[in-house]
Amino acid sequence: GTASAAPSTPSASAASAGPTPPGSAATRWGPALRGGPWGPAGGYEGAGGTVTRGVCVCVCCEEAGGRVGTGLRGACPRRPPAAQLPSSRLSTLICINPPLFEVYQTLLSPTQHHVALIGTKGLMVLELPKRWGKNSEFEGGKSTVNCSTIPIAERFFTSSTSLTLKHAAWYPCETLEPHIVLLTSDNTIRFYSLKVPQTPIKVVALSDTEEETLTIKKGRAYTASLGETAVAFDFGPLVPVPKNILGQRGSEEVLAYPLYILYENGETFLTYISLLQSTGNLGKLLGPLPMHPAAEDNYGYDACAVLCLPCVPNILVIATESGMLYHCVVLDGEEDDEQSEKSWDPRSDLIPSLYVFECVELELALKLASGDEEEPLESDFSCPIKLHRDPKCPSRYHCTHEAGVHSVGLTWINKLHKFLGSDEEDKDSLQELGAEQKCFVEHILCTKPLPCRQPAPIRGFWIVSDILGPTMICITNTYECIT
Repeated sequence: GTASAAPSTPSASAASAGPTPPGSAATRWGPALRGGPWGPAGGYEGAGGTVTRGVCVCVCCEEAGGRVGTGLRGACPRRPPAAQLPSSRLSTLICINPPLFEVYQTLLSPTQHHVALIGTKGLMVLELPKRWGKNSEFEGGKSTVNCSTIPIAERFFTSSTSLTLKHAAWYPCETLEPHIVLLTSDNTIRFYSLKVPQTPIKVVALSDTEEETLTIKKGRAYTASLGETAVAFDFGPLVPVPKNILGQRGSEEVLAYPLYILYENGETFLTYISLLQSTGNLGKLLGPLPMHPAAEDNYGYDACAVLCLPCVPNILVIATESGMLYHCVVLDGEEDDEQSEKSWDPRSDLIPSLYVFECVELELALKLASGDEEEPLESDFSCPIKLHRDPKCPSRYHCTHEAGVHSVGLTWINKLHKFLGSDEEDKDSLQELGAEQKCFVEHILCTKPLPCRQPAPIRGFWIVSDILGPTMICITNTYECIT
């Protein structure tokens, strides 16, 4: 089961909830969060309580034959008794053509009209029904609604039995027709339109075809065994493409989305994507992006997730399975003397660099001391980490994993902007700036309080917001909804 949510009407301009200091009343984890199906008194406290109006929560149920259960919360208290929940507020969206693969994630489109049902062996898009009536409910408040679905690249996944889907995301543009982006195990990113769901409209190859033909017994490429395959990607905000990367002269400005691609060995590549234009070198793969200061292990060999915060300059968050988070500032590339001697062409690639501003280690398992005066016991527990933006606070993001939920706030962004706006040329002094002010990390929900406890992964996560404030929704592996 997974969860995604969307307001039934355009989001109201609610005040953004700022970062919460560590140890404050908004920090909740462990037993304090356990409660009824609508959550206990934990979680983020909004400006006017946690009453939410017109919020749709989708949970995909595999056992129900491809049904997507939705709960439409009206203006009700946080923990209403089950008997008081009006049945008309609960709807079941039934897939007319249900997916034949196991769904592990649901993802709402930017226009909030479609939901992607994502599995490792395929992807299907569900079209949300129309809303009407007093409470703007699906089909006027019907308990069950039949919904059409669109299988994406169905023939491709069916004919390639060894192929798996590693990551999927919606193309971020809201003015175009919806497009879905797929990263598959053949180290290729494909863009699909919902109008032509079987044929990609754009393909970005991340490795040479010859390399992918050299396979070992288990069907994995040699590059995969070395961590040289992509594991995740994320789009940055729309920006003008640098002229030297675009490869053309003239004053015409071209806008595109930067696409950051993370490899398992910690390397990051970049390409600029625009579905409206195909000018010059637009779409050319750049990288790997240099990382400063350099590290022998390239900042880990178990990278699993990347997130681009909507800041200028872009800030990349790179997560590893060992619980490390790297906050990297994306800065324009600088030409050194050696490079200037080799090339005088102004169109030569000056790729951006990643300046590792700070490193954060998440406490995936609580460190417990075996005695009064002994050191805490170390744990080698590791697991994949998923990164989520906070829709109301650009300088904050959230991490979900098998041990619960962490929230991270970057309190140094304003100082960073002032530093970059000054005449300071030594960008390596960014590390000195990072030492002055650290980010804050909150363990919001702990599902593995003891090393002996089995992991309890978070199945669904979303931040919903309205005029009454933001609310964090978590679905545990026991299908308990916690807010």
